[in-house]
Amino acid sequence: MIVFDLTCPQGHIFEGWFDSNESFEEQNTLGLVRCPVCDDSDIRKVISPVALKKSQPVAQTGQETIDYQRLAKEVVEYIKTNSEDVGAQFAAEALKIHYGVAEKRSIRGSATADEEKTLKEEGVEFVKVPFPVSEDDNKTN
Repeated sequence: MIVFDLTCPQGHIFEGWFDSNESFEEQNTLGLVRCPVCDDSDIRKVISPVALKKSQPVAQTGQETIDYQRLAKEVVEYIKTNSEDVGAQFAAEALKIHYGVAEKRSIRGSATADEEKTLKEEGVEFVKVPFPVSEDDNKTN
């Protein structure tokens, strides 16, 4: 499974999950990939901030090696441990923190493309970090 950041001509950015790059290309050519906001089928891939494959080789740097898969897991764990998950309220909470209405702290969550645009316009700094879906996330209680 591969995830691409996608965009339409109106600038809406969204994710698409595909079996392979070829699967995306085929579906896109057939007009099956559509913007969830405006329903436009003129879709293109945008550069993602992070790309990591399970089969990625371990890099050698002098005497030590870097296990990129383990490093990515550690980064995600650090973020989860050291931030509050505010879910879909991310943009609202980030604005409250930015303007001093809420306590300053590290938060994580999700935001729409329009919310991201508002945050940028207001001068709120944030970083998009794609979190892998774990087996625990798929379990229902």
